[in-house]
Amino acid sequence: MSNKITIINGDGIGPEIMEATLRVLDAVGAGLEYEHVDAGLMALEKHGNLLPEDTLETIAKNKVCLKGPLTTPIGKGFSSINVALRRHFKLYANIRPAITFPGTKSKFDDIDIITVRENTEGAYRQEGQFINEDRTVAKAEIVITREACENIIRYAFDIAVKANRKKVTAVHKANIMKTVSGLFLEVAEEVAKDYPQIEFNTLIVDNTCMQLVMNPQQFDIIVTTNLFGDIISDLCAGLIGGLGMAPGANIGTESAIFEAVHGSAPDIAGKKIANPTALILAAALMLEHMGMHDKAINIRQAIRGVLDDKDRLTGDLGGSAKTSDFTDAIIDRLK
Repeated sequence: MSNKITIINGDGIGPEIMEATLRVLDAVGAGLEYEHVDAGLMALEKHGNLLPEDTLETIAKNKVCLKGPLTTPIGKGFSSINVALRRHFKLYANIRPAITFPGTKSKFDDIDIITVRENTEGAYRQEGQFINEDRTVAKAEIVITREACENIIRYAFDIAVKANRKKVTAVHKANIMKTVSGLFLEVAEEVAKDYPQIEFNTLIVDNTCMQLVMNPQQFDIIVTTNLFGDIISDLCAGLIGGLGMAPGANIGTESAIFEAVHGSAPDIAGKKIANPTALILAAALMLEHMGMHDKAINIRQAIRGVLDDKDRLTGDLGGSAKTSDFTDAIIDRLK
């Protein structure tokens, strides 16, 4: 795999947290070359397009992209730039680890859950959406395929095997949505038979949310469909202190995009006080994807050390440091 990666700074606080993340990648000795492209509001201003063709071509060429948060203007272009990227590159697997770090707003100290979400089908597809002229009736189609279900479920079990995880929970709503969710459940039960070494169970989505709040330690890997995965992964982020601690990976057969899953926070953009942890953790996921597991471990240990020592923390973590100071603290530990 090439060491050249695509960089999308993003909107709002994106450029600030991306600068911090690239400093950390350089400090850990990742040896990466960066090719910067535009997307979101910056691309709209410069190129008149939220997602320029050159950006898509560069991601396709380099195979790996690190992306800051993007803003999709209401009523312009895509309903979501992120959804457009996932569908364009067939990034079928969305991976969201939720791991407890010290010194956050988390009420737990032992969370280690991975949400594996189908990323291209289900309720987020554009086809079949309709609203009548007087806006009294709206409808949308939910379409899933056996192939997509099997791909994401098998991906979750493969993660369990590779990472020595013990349990996979398939989350559904087949008691009500007997076709689309029923098919997902059916395929999950079939695929689970190929992995007898992994404990497998199924839960209805509403019960899953309740159980995550009451007893999250029972979960290891959660695999589910697009909409349910979006909701559950944010709930899991809340268990570890919020989206500022939550990285995300979007994996396809040809390309992969790694991102901070929080928004662009325009209210604090330019103030240089943003917490870059989520994007730095996303970069660690990226390094693992590229085979640099030791460097990913080093980055996580450095972050843990900074939080444990309460050294130069940003405001959301209980300190008053600038983004650059917090980054310096991480780099000091990498050295």
